[in-house]
Parts: sequence; C-alpha cells; structure tokens
Amino acid sequence: MTQPFTLAVCAEMIWRDKPIEWRCARLAEMGFDVGLWNWPDHDLEALVQSGASFSIMNGYLTGRLADDEGATELLRSARETAQIGKRLGVARLNLHGTGLGEGGLPAQPTEIVTGKMWLKARDTLARIAEMAEEEGVVYTLENLNLPVDHPGTPFGRAEDTLALVSSVNHSRLRLNLDLYHVQIGEGNLIETCKSCLPWVGEIQVADVPGRCEPGTGEINYPVIARALNDMGYRGPVGMEAFAKGDPEHALEAFRNAFTL
Repeated sequence: MTQPFTLAVCAEMIWRDKPIEWRCARLAEMGFDVGLWNWPDHDLEALVQSGASFSIMNGYLTGRLADDEGATELLRSARETAQIGKRLGVARLNLHGTGLGEGGLPAQPTEIVTGKMWLKARDTLARIAEMAEEEGVVYTLENLNLPVDHPGTPFGRAEDTLALVSSVNHSRLRLNLDLYHVQIGEGNLIETCKSCLPWVGEIQVADVPGRCEPGTGEINYPVIARALNDMGYRGPVGMEAFAKGDPEHALEAFRNAFTL
C-alpha cells in the first residue's frame, strides 16, 4: 500500500465541539495537514503552537474579481491575508469568484456574467499573481457548485476557474479543484481532473449527497485516487467534509480512499 498524496483535512468541519487548536493538533498527530477558513475567527498563536502544517486557508476577507471597486478591495485584503498565511506557514491561500457571506452565499449575487466581467476577473487574478510573487505565496481559485450551495456565484464552475487560471498561467496562481462541487455542478470528474491537472494546486473532496467523508455517497473516490495517481498527480488532497458519524472513522475512510 502506498500514499502518493499529501492528505489534509478542513479543521472547521470536523470535531466541531472542540477548540480549533485541539482539532489542528489532533489532525497533525494523525498525520494530516490542516485546512482553515477565515483567520480572524481564531487565535493565531494557538494555531502556531498546535504543531500543524497548514495546507490551505481562505486568502481574503473582502473583495470581488470582476469590478474595479471589488478588485481594489480584494487586492488589499489578499495582501493582508498573505502576511497571516506566512506567519502560519500556509501553503496555499484560497480565492472565490466573489466574496461569500452567510451560509456560503455570494455577498453580491450575479445572474449574468458579461464579457467585460470576464476580462476584469482575469486582470484581477493577474494582479493577484504578481502580488503573490512579491510576497512569496501561492493563491488558488476554487470552483463552487451553483445548484445547491452557492447559487449566484460568478465564475463558479470548474470550467470557469480553469479558463481564468490557465489564461493567467502563473506559477503563483493555481486551481483549488473541489470535486464535491464538480460532481454537483458538472460531473465527469476524472476528465475534469485531466483537463485541470497542469494548473492544480490542491484537490478537495467530499461525497455527494451530504458533503460527508468518502464512502458515504455516490462518488467512487478509490477509483478517482487511482486515476489521479495514473495521470501523475502528487499534490495535496484535502477533505473538506463533515463526518457522518465518528470523526476518527471518517478520517480513516478518507485515508483509505486515497491509499493505493
């Protein structure tokens, strides 16, 4: 049995009755890297002292890709967050098509994405990549599903995030390819992975329906793990999922699904 991937787990979604620093320390003890959401929610020094290696964290607090005011705010917020990311040693800082509010809904819903918005989004991401080069960090752009969790989010589909990131084509801007969202919004997971592979920074997973650990839904993650290995992917795979039952059992199910 081999483990070709670095496995990470979103600490926000597991052991939700425990302090976040306890969760991070326990995940590190079990051999997982750690994913986080918004840094102001946590005691940064406690996170540092947890001993965890942080795979990914939300890379901004406010701002948008596709308009002048939003882009200016996104650049400011992303640069501020880069300093926190460096303090924690976070490998990747995550972006979305627009800022997300309560319940993951877009702060500014968009029904129609115009050509002008596409051009502005690409320009904003190019500026993010240049800033990331200055700061020595890496940003990722995450796809989101529109039918269930994030209706009205512009540039949410995997084909959208791929189009934007590949057009910028900068080593400091990668894809956070979330297969839970792909399954709900687009399907065709293995072919999507192949198309995105040259620009992937991290792959995230949860099963559908329910957004719980692999093995609780319809996605055959062991097959996907073998396909990723065969296509040469050796990067991180992060479980951004709830535990359907016992958290430690959920984590072992995740580990088993991505052990070949």
